[in-house]
Amino acid sequence: MIGAETLAIAYGVGSALTWGAADFSGGLATRKNAVLTVLLLSQVLGLALLSVLLVVFGETFPGPGAMVMGALAGLAGALGIAALYRGLATARMGLVAPLSAVVSAVVPMIYAMATVGLPGRLQLMGIALALASVWLLSASSDGGTATLADLKLPVLAGLGFGLFFIFIDSAGEKAILWPLIAARCASVLLIIPLVAVQKKQTPSPRLQLPFIALAGILDTAGNAFFVLATQVGRLDISAVLTSLYPAATVMLAWLVLKERINRRQGLGVAVAVSALVLIGI
Repeated sequence: MIGAETLAIAYGVGSALTWGAADFSGGLATRKNAVLTVLLLSQVLGLALLSVLLVVFGETFPGPGAMVMGALAGLAGALGIAALYRGLATARMGLVAPLSAVVSAVVPMIYAMATVGLPGRLQLMGIALALASVWLLSASSDGGTATLADLKLPVLAGLGFGLFFIFIDSAGEKAILWPLIAARCASVLLIIPLVAVQKKQTPSPRLQLPFIALAGILDTAGNAFFVLATQVGRLDISAVLTSLYPAATVMLAWLVLKERINRRQGLGVAVAVSALVLIGI
């Protein structure tokens, strides 16, 4: 019989794989459509999928408290995405992407360690390696010196994602689908006015709808895997494992688009595997 820790690690890795694939699909869609348009449509499609699953499985309503926490998770996640995309557009990508990913893992890690204590020594070593691998996987060799202004948006994005992890963990103690639906509703309501006021007019997203739909489905699956991981395991380890999603994005870009993997990214994949081994011991 599979133990709880092994199951939690499997769910965490599943979340990283599906989130990484969702980012890859969303990235393909944004090549011909505005980022916010793709984000909104993918969120709406994800909400539709969750609604269908709720009807099929008939999950018990967890109460207003869980729904409020789910909505807060959705708002935090949407704000994190907005800050991330703004940072990618105005600052150095080689700084924004890795810093936001590391902060998103560190925030729930600190929260979990403060509330439930430290994990084992080997797991702590695995967490440290995982954080290093996230930086290696996301960073580019664009050089330059970071200023305080450069740090604001990636840190804000990381805080948004980290708070999403914490809130959805609290909301998903007794349910999975209901809190995710609340999160999706909140994020959609926040994104709609942003899309309405965006200045740039873009082509119809219909030609990219398959990629947008895939991004929405995979993102929803990643959220569900993360909630499952936190239900059977620790929040900090689940968040760190989920933050390894850049590995999936990098590997898909290599396999599908034939993009070259640079040395830093290759080292990041190797370090990520080592981190998984230590966390799983």
